Amino acid sequence: MRFKDKVAIVTGAASGIGLAAARRFGSEGARVMIVDIKPDRALAAAQEVQQAGAPAAKSVECDVSRESAVEHAVAATIDAFGRWDVLVNNAGLMVFKPLEEQTGDDWWKVLNVDLLGAFYFTKQAFLRMNKGGAIVNVSSIHAVETTPLVSAYAAAKAALLSLTRSTSMEGKAKGIRANAILPGAVNTPMLWENPNVKAGVEKIDRSVLGSPENLAAVIAFLAADESEFVRGSAVVVDGGRLDRL
Repeated sequence: MRFKDKVAIVTGAASGIGLAAARRFGSEGARVMIVDIKPDRALAAAQEVQQAGAPAAKSVECDVSRESAVEHAVAATIDAFGRWDVLVNNAGLMVFKPLEEQTGDDWWKVLNVDLLGAFYFTKQAFLRMNKGGAIVNVSSIHAVETTPLVSAYAAAKAALLSLTRSTSMEGKAKGIRANAILPGAVNTPMLWENPNVKAGVEKIDRSVLGSPENLAAVIAFLAADESEFVRGSAVVVDGGRLDRL
């Protein structure tokens, strides 16, 4: 098992890609902390992960946009499991508005979760993660190509790639690797609740529609010791969607 005796924190892990990643880590021997803003769903997810074979899984309520909440989540993880080896920054949200109708508050709402949340957890990783640890940031193909009405989200996901590069460089001396994935269309509630998808502005080609498990497999590879030579990379995981644009 690639993650035997290791501990993983996955943010936004109550559903979708985050939950699939948590299940994958648990099935490969990791003890998992489910981090989510919805405590009831996080608890249910932790129970699901443990039932799926994880040695242990717990949950903690956390608004990743608040640094104090992130500090608490990390402390709870180390108190519960005694160490920390893997971080998946997956929590995210979107605002759908024409650019001229957006406000500064709209942008801060997105940036606080999609970018600063990842920064807060990365900072804690540099302070408290075990040497040999790995960080995987969940960006998006919107970082390199996008659609109307999601400018704040696209900007945040592009900035997350830059944060990944900086994390990789500065983490090397600490024995911490960092990489990012760029998912395309993934069969999650977040996709089907997207107003652009509902309105037909963004067309979903079922032939390039991925599953959360597709993404979890790549996340697990980037977090595992076998990918030790992969550093600061942005891995596109989109079923070939970008190739068709």
